[in-house]
Amino acid sequence: DYKLTYYTPEYETKDTDILAAFRVTPQPGVPPEEAGAAVAAESSTGTWTTVWTDGLTSLVRYKGRCYHIETVAGKKNQNIAYVAYPLNLFEKSSVTIMFTSIVSNVFGFTTLRAL
Repeated sequence: DYKLTYYTPEYETKDTDILAAFRVTPQPGVPPEEAGAAVAAESSTGTWTTVWTDGLTSLVRYKGRCYHIETVAGKKNQNIAYVAYPLNLFEKSSVTIMFTSIVSNVFGFTTLRAL
């Protein structure tokens, strides 16, 4: 359940956040907030493997946050999920790594019917 950790509607974006908007179609029975949170998780820290050093890394500092969901007008079960990524999540001066992290990790997981 990604919603508990990655859906943060109270979050206020910062000047140092990378902002992205994803058009998402959740699977039947999946709420839009869970779908948006899944995108935020899968494209940031949600795929990290748990290891002994987890105590040294702050999830709060590095996780993506789905901070807003909008329904697409006239489209059944389609939403725009707005996600904020902390700049610290990405390697400095590497746009390629940033795009790879945000875009490539979210295709092919079962929470969404379409992205």
